[in-house]
Amino acid sequence: MKFLAILPAAAIFAAPAVAGPYVNIENNAGSTGVEFDKSVLETHAGYEGSLGESSSWYVQGGPALVMPNGEALSTELSGKVGVQTQVSEKLSAYAELSAMTSGGIDLGEAVSTNVKTGVTYRF
Repeated sequence: MKFLAILPAAAIFAAPAVAGPYVNIENNAGSTGVEFDKSVLETHAGYEGSLGESSSWYVQGGPALVMPNGEALSTELSGKVGVQTQVSEKLSAYAELSAMTSGGIDLGEAVSTNVKTGVTYRF
């Protein structure tokens, strides 16, 4: 819950040199073995900017349509905040924190969070 509350503050206080709004539509589908479990379609509006010369940040959020196999569609709220930095000419690192309600748009319900980190090496 605190995550969703700090998203606007992160965008305001980051003071990027280059920044801009965007729209991101992402579908995540999953299965267990050969059985399809569900699909989540996130429809986000976002804002991104730079952090110095070699790093950038973004914040995005909006409704997520959860489509479980054989069950009714539900609408949740989801959001992400992330950073990326260029470590060297060929190596970059990134981190992302995402959150989504589970129980409807009521923010008093449970919120699930995920953290994604990684590196990208370009040849």
